[in-house]
Amino acid sequence: MSEKTPSFTASASSHEPSVNTSGTTPAAKAGWRDVWKVYTEAATLRMLLLGFSAGLPLLLVFGTLSFWLREAGIDRTTIGFLSWVGLAYGFKWVWAPLVDRLPIPVLTRLLGRRRSWLLLSQLTIIAALVGMALTDPRLALMPVVWCALAVAFGSATQDIALDAYRIESADVQRQAALAASYQTGYRIAMIWAGAGALWIAARAEVAGVTGYQQGAWQTAYLVMAVSMLLGVATVLLSPEPAARPLAPSRNAAEWLKSALVEPFADFLRRYGKQAVLILALIAIYRISDVVMGIMANPFYVDMGYTKDEVAAVTKIYGVIMTLAGAFIGGALAMRFGVMKVLMLGAALSAGSNLLFAWLGSRGHDVNALIFVISADNLSSGIASAAFIAYLSSLTNINYSATQYALFSSMMLLLPKFLAGYSGKYVDAFGYTHFFTATAILGLPVLVLVWLASRMKKPEGA
Repeated sequence: MSEKTPSFTASASSHEPSVNTSGTTPAAKAGWRDVWKVYTEAATLRMLLLGFSAGLPLLLVFGTLSFWLREAGIDRTTIGFLSWVGLAYGFKWVWAPLVDRLPIPVLTRLLGRRRSWLLLSQLTIIAALVGMALTDPRLALMPVVWCALAVAFGSATQDIALDAYRIESADVQRQAALAASYQTGYRIAMIWAGAGALWIAARAEVAGVTGYQQGAWQTAYLVMAVSMLLGVATVLLSPEPAARPLAPSRNAAEWLKSALVEPFADFLRRYGKQAVLILALIAIYRISDVVMGIMANPFYVDMGYTKDEVAAVTKIYGVIMTLAGAFIGGALAMRFGVMKVLMLGAALSAGSNLLFAWLGSRGHDVNALIFVISADNLSSGIASAAFIAYLSSLTNINYSATQYALFSSMMLLLPKFLAGYSGKYVDAFGYTHFFTATAILGLPVLVLVWLASRMKKPEGA
């Protein structure tokens, strides 16, 4: 299904949100049979594949890239600062209104508004990953950085379009299930881009040659680029969500006001003073995970774990616990309400970082690595499924892409900025102190979740 849109469009004036605003309780408790049945529906399965496409680029410009750069001899401080490439995710709200409203010549006419932007962003990611593969960071680091920035920009744009596609593809009661399915695909892709890339790089190394081998990483990143074709195929074979009528604007200024200003004004009108609490919670909910994550792979390298060991543990135990966490989080959110699971996820995310501090005292202990990665993936899966459902509950469907992009951008902006100093912090204080500090960062999150759970639903929402 495709849609035709004029050069300048505006949304409808409705200010109704897509679901209950506080997210504290579901409209009606679903039976367990209905809860699990929703995971077999076409929309849910489709979101699994699109979640894979969304999750693949992330580690390729963060964790996997940091492993590659550390093995290539790049120092930890530089690796930490290079994580600021991820700030592209934190500023995606800037161009989200364009993705929400602006048609792409030819593509939008053929595929529709959401799918055209999805396809364009996926092709950008593929091209940039190929560019990274063909560059050696030891000889020239900046080309790798520019290609990584292009991957991050394409990935952030894909997230904008995909979040809107997900919100518009199903009713309110199914959003938690779609979020869980999306997160499952997302996490599987992260494991493929993390453990899978390490495994491929290890297999591609020339036997008998010691030290860093650029050709192995080139092979790994080319395979990752090819893996993005799964998302391309899914977009081409998926239906476009039902087109929402967009009234034509009289001029460019009116279009810019409706596209850029109105989505943010709508949120502030609906929540008033409560918006400050909501935005504060969004800004720091994932701070423990994000700040810690940049130094995880350099930590594995410095602790003497091989690419094969990290890949095997992450691939086997990480997959199992990620799937379990995402589905448990989605099911619990549908059964008991989002806020209770949001609190559980916040506590588990901060606590799992303390396990990394403990792992640092164990030396080269593969069994301990299995335990820590399993616990970390389980807690992250639960937290992510609940958090996505919570963010979705805050959006007005008339501005779904822009408002969700604002929320998910805020989720990353402060954590990514702080993460840039993670390498410098580790150099100064060591890994154990660093992981403990990231756990402490999660304590204010518990307070904000508790306050948000007591927030009254705005009148007229």
